[in-house]
Amino acid sequence: MYRAFSPRNHSQGNHTMQHIAIVYHSAHGHTAHIAHHVLDGARAVPGILAELVRAEDLAQAPDRLLRYDGVILGSPTYLGGVSGPFKTFMDSTGRLWKTHQLKNKLAAGFTVSSLPAGDKQSTLMSMWVFAMQHGMVWVGNPILPEQHAGVPYDEAANRLGSWSGLMAQAGHGAAADAFVPGDTKTARMFGQHFAETLQRLGVVGGAAARQTGEEVTA
Repeated sequence: MYRAFSPRNHSQGNHTMQHIAIVYHSAHGHTAHIAHHVLDGARAVPGILAELVRAEDLAQAPDRLLRYDGVILGSPTYLGGVSGPFKTFMDSTGRLWKTHQLKNKLAAGFTVSSLPAGDKQSTLMSMWVFAMQHGMVWVGNPILPEQHAGVPYDEAANRLGSWSGLMAQAGHGAAADAFVPGDTKTARMFGQHFAETLQRLGVVGGAAARQTGEEVTA
């Protein structure tokens, strides 16, 4: 159980706090595990408030997206695309599309599959198209694959070589936390990069719509 860190006052001293949602679906715990590491990376950046939000919960109340300045999307790859519950969340935002209420917010994506490839690229592309439909600004994954610098493959950041978003791999039927160190390290670096990009661009979104903290299950 994570308590979302979302206080009434989003200013800290003379600095405006910026708020990130990590919206994810996880059937067997693997995507949730990576989402937690993305969260840790984002929260390591001063001035950032970040929380986990289940896609299933957000599908019931998509207007909650308006309280965030940036959204990181996360889904397992099923048959070359996002999972059914995650697609339901995406479809639930139709009325926000009609009014472009998510326009200019930052977005990024990550996905997990049981194979090194697994057509994860098409999952990230579906997230990118979703963000573009809403007029959002996409943040990729600029981390260079560390194995090229001599780091052992399983310990290397961005070992799977994805620049459109974050990719991670966990074997079929493996425990929820059965990731090699390179994948979890990449997830933290990805979350940190997104948060730092949000600060550099100075994107401030729906502060008026934000409310007090609430519990979000992971």
